[in-house]
Amino acid sequence: MISTGRIKTWNEDRGFGFIQSDELPKDIFVHISALKGLARKPRVGDIIHFQVENQPNGKLRAVNCSIEGVAKVAPSPRKSRPYRHRKKPGFIRKLLPAAVIMAVIFGYQKLANSNVAVPEPQSVMSLFESKSSNSAAKFSCNGKIHCSQMTSCEEATFYQNNCPGTNMDGDRDGVPCERQLCNSW
Repeated sequence: MISTGRIKTWNEDRGFGFIQSDELPKDIFVHISALKGLARKPRVGDIIHFQVENQPNGKLRAVNCSIEGVAKVAPSPRKSRPYRHRKKPGFIRKLLPAAVIMAVIFGYQKLANSNVAVPEPQSVMSLFESKSSNSAAKFSCNGKIHCSQMTSCEEATFYQNNCPGTNMDGDRDGVPCERQLCNSW
């Protein structure tokens, strides 16, 4: 059943008010959601047409409301996807890509302008050969596989690099017998 009344009070900030009707003994609560699609917001004194609904707490509420003399606005066509609120990127998020690019460019320029002498490939090989030939003259693979069997860091390094089945690099960082022989502290 449709009832008629006047808006007695309206709280614009909170979006609700009360309707006074001669047809009903009490004032009826009305929420802005019951006034969807109207061309303007309600004002105190507006004549309003509504239906009454009982709420679970026993109070009455106005639903399906229309204000006399106020046109209904056709709903705008909606997109197929629901609207999702996206935060605008903050200052730091806008600045981060530029900072990364500048850091890469700065690092590249620093590397290109550095006067680091790059050794010739032949000189690196000759260093390796001289080191391995000295070690090969001192040590030979004769079945030692544990650090407790080694007498020096140099011997442990030779065994690790040249002899199969050694068990001397527990943390697999390339340095054998770190706790016993090749500690750097």
